[in-house]
Amino acid sequence: MDQYKHMPEEWDRWLDDSVDKHCRPQDILAAMTAANFDPAFAEQVVRERIAARAAGIARKEREPYRYGTPRIRHRGNLIRTSDRDVRVLVRLEQPVVAVLDNVLSDEECDAVVALARDQLAPSATLSPATGEHQVRETRTSRGAFLPEGDNALLRRLNRRIAEITNTPVTHGEALHVLHYQVGAEYKPHPDYFDPTSPGFAATLKRGGQRTATLIVYLNDVEDAGDTVFPKLGLSVVPKKGAAVYFEYMNDEGQLDEATLHGGAPVGAGDKWVLTKWVRQEAFR
Repeated sequence: MDQYKHMPEEWDRWLDDSVDKHCRPQDILAAMTAANFDPAFAEQVVRERIAARAAGIARKEREPYRYGTPRIRHRGNLIRTSDRDVRVLVRLEQPVVAVLDNVLSDEECDAVVALARDQLAPSATLSPATGEHQVRETRTSRGAFLPEGDNALLRRLNRRIAEITNTPVTHGEALHVLHYQVGAEYKPHPDYFDPTSPGFAATLKRGGQRTATLIVYLNDVEDAGDTVFPKLGLSVVPKKGAAVYFEYMNDEGQLDEATLHGGAPVGAGDKWVLTKWVRQEAFR
């Protein structure tokens, strides 16, 4: 189990809130150590934060996220790609979120599932501390990356998604398929990489920061399995061929914490999704 010796921005804000609410130090420490923070590091930052507040040092105010023009072309009811008309069902401007329909056909969904089925492995996340892949209880799906190679279907889907997201094909990571069985989930998380975390330095060199995500639903889920945005009170119900898109980095490099999201536990049946992450630059 990794021991984190840094303070990501969301945890920094949580610590400020906990101290301002006069939560018991032992409760704050318990929460941090349960989240894999190094106990000595956690004790030090909690002690320093409480002392700073007692000395009258106010919490640091953070710059609000500045919203510009969304990258996605979703002002009208349709996004016209070179081979398919995608319908816009829901849009939010702050943060930028869009629910889309008709992104993939039923046949394309089935073909992607067939390609990935025999390649699935337990889903992992990057350790913010070390950059190593780790399988944790916060993410209990199985997944597989599908490099394009000479596969005509994947090449067509990569081109279509690039047109939907209004980004170069080269800026997209390989398509990633995830399979969730009953009870499987992915607890709320950001898709961007915390630039202050040493474990993310290597992946940030491979194409810069992630800027946007498109999640395509490859089947109709019998029960639950929604994509949830807890800070927005938004829950997107899976529908075969539909998708949810969201952006979280602006032209100034700010990262939008409001796009925190997760995959709720599947209640019945199973869930298949196809994820495309978009980078600042060409992904290597």
